[in-house]
Amino acid sequence: MEKIRKSDAEWRALLSEPAYKVTRRHGTERAFSHDDFPKEPGVFRCICCDQPLFDAAAKYDSGTGWPSFFRPLTPEAVGESEDRRLLVKRTEVHCARCDAHLGHVFPDGPPPTGLRYCINGVALKFEPFGQ
Repeated sequence: MEKIRKSDAEWRALLSEPAYKVTRRHGTERAFSHDDFPKEPGVFRCICCDQPLFDAAAKYDSGTGWPSFFRPLTPEAVGESEDRRLLVKRTEVHCARCDAHLGHVFPDGPPPTGLRYCINGVALKFEPFGQ
């Protein structure tokens, strides 16, 4: 997969301010700010580079206030790294193509993976199947 690199100015011009703060500055959006996410079949893509990240079939209501998935679309779609910004070891999830910060993954999700990919809604855009 070819990496996408842009200058800070290019990302700022491309993204809304909330999306820029989350994806390029490792921010976190307010919980429950995306209650209206589609529930129809489709794919959630990276807001920065359009990389397909999560199948809507893997989305579930975790009760946390952020879109949650039990697995990425493919293992290659996302990357992971250690995050100690809050003085607690967490696993950050980022887009494998453009390194956009997406959220974190936790080991408290449902079967079949037991994982909860807790993703900022502003880092995603939804594409219904057949579009």
